[in-house]
Amino acid sequence: MNGTGLIVRGMFVAFVIATIPVTGLRAQAPRGAKPSIGSARPDFQGNWRFATLTPLERSKETPTKEFLTDEEVAAIEKRAVQNQDVEAPPRPGDPGAYNRFWIESGMTVVATKRTSLVIDPPDGRLPPLTPEGQKREDARLEAQKRAEHPESLLITDRCIVGFNAGPPIIPFAYNQNLQIVQTVDTLMVQTEMVHDARVIPLDGRPRLPGHIRQFRGDSRGRWDGKTLVIETSNFTDKGTGTLALSPMFGRRGLGDTGDENLHLVERLSLLNDKTLLYEFTVTDPTIWTRPWTASLTMTKTEEPLYEYACHEANYGMEGLLRGARATEKQAANGGQAR
Repeated sequence: MNGTGLIVRGMFVAFVIATIPVTGLRAQAPRGAKPSIGSARPDFQGNWRFATLTPLERSKETPTKEFLTDEEVAAIEKRAVQNQDVEAPPRPGDPGAYNRFWIESGMTVVATKRTSLVIDPPDGRLPPLTPEGQKREDARLEAQKRAEHPESLLITDRCIVGFNAGPPIIPFAYNQNLQIVQTVDTLMVQTEMVHDARVIPLDGRPRLPGHIRQFRGDSRGRWDGKTLVIETSNFTDKGTGTLALSPMFGRRGLGDTGDENLHLVERLSLLNDKTLLYEFTVTDPTIWTRPWTASLTMTKTEEPLYEYACHEANYGMEGLLRGARATEKQAANGGQAR
């Protein structure tokens, strides 16, 4: 900037400062001060890590085993330490794009020692999809396989949402960290995955009109004692993106965790000053044959959140489209690659 520009900018700043009421300056919080949240409310602020060894679903072999013993916890976490650098070969047909270097599975089970994140149904398993839900899931995965154009790919492939960013938040793969900023009338949850920020009003304001749909829905929070209850609706029909990439990692596809009929209830409470209990209930009669609830714990961390610039240099998108076109040419040539 030249000298004239600096002078003009300085005069403008001086004018703005001169026109700010003194009372407005006095009302501003000191630099570095934490926003007021009210003395009667728990303080959720800080950075939280939610990676865990606890699986989403309970083993079919132990449908009634709800909790792990201390000995079982120690054995599971010991194996995780021993296997953290053990690289398994990719599955047949998998080019091995995501090896252990990229995966962050966590090194501990949830603090509640549950055998699964799903706590309802009682067997710790996800309920079956409805016929319509299965139809949508199959169509979504088939469209992803064909990869005719970018819009036919999953919304996670397109970096619109993150597959563990929520809502609901489910531990998965990597970038399993979030930051909470809290005031008297607002809660902000910023997830490391896709660098997304969800602002949740706590002041009782009305919801958005039903025709306004958002990928992360429309959230409103309220206090139930020391538990913050967040209800979210107004989702789109594109799914939430939660665990939409799970087929890549050998898990069942959940691109349709919910659709436009999804009603999500999340609950936040503190087990102690270092442990956050996060529970949520998914209700969507289009997709699921019954509501289901999951519970996980998050651990406070001093580590910062890092930017997840998904769109920049998204070679995966180009690779998916080029690979699909190559497969089509190979099929047109009688199976011979050219």
